[in-house]
Amino acid sequence: MEDKIIINFENVNISHEGNPVLDNVNFKIKSGDFVYIIGRVGSGKTSLIRAINGEISVNEATTAQAVDFDLKTLKPKAVHLLRRKLGVVFQDFKLLTDRSVFENLAFVLRATDWKDKKKIAERINEVLDSVELRSKLHKMPHQLSGGEQQRVAIARALLNNPMLLLADEPTGNLDPETSDKIMEILFDLNSKLGITIIMATHNHTLLKKYPAQTYKCDKGNITKIDDTEEIDFEYFG
Repeated sequence: MEDKIIINFENVNISHEGNPVLDNVNFKIKSGDFVYIIGRVGSGKTSLIRAINGEISVNEATTAQAVDFDLKTLKPKAVHLLRRKLGVVFQDFKLLTDRSVFENLAFVLRATDWKDKKKIAERINEVLDSVELRSKLHKMPHQLSGGEQQRVAIARALLNNPMLLLADEPTGNLDPETSDKIMEILFDLNSKLGITIIMATHNHTLLKKYPAQTYKCDKGNITKIDDTEEIDFEYFG
């Protein structure tokens, strides 16, 4: 059986606030893929993720499909339906600082129509187990390390069993040892649970240590790099 296509971009132009960012994007991701988007800061990595997430409208394209949605015809009132099929992990965690880990996760489930308290608790325990943090269930964000906060953010992204996990510089605020732990968790989610992951990064060390499919944003274009050994790591500066 052929793998399901999760992302299919053909001749997609991406602009932000009227300014062209990426031109003629051709980008196809299959179910179960782990894909890096690399490039300097400002090269378009985040704009690509925001286009997939429905934050940036896609108006010019031959094909622009993401998790069964046509982004060319997606109405603003339907964006929330697209996002229910996605999980997003941000560089700066975006946890609610006045709520415990449990309440941070319960808030997301209640906002997506979960009603049963027992099922909510069960699902929260499941996702925290997947990031090895069930023991922190009742901690407040300020009581957690940066790496633990990012693991909670990953757990939050998994709550509704997304077809695709988008990770935008998830190790950007973390030290190398903590970054390794985050990468191990992401690769486990990909290999053991089959979760499709797109990760934007400009951390060349991670690419060397955890190789995977790689696309490069540069000068308004995105190109696939067939062999990560050929990446010019001086490019990252």
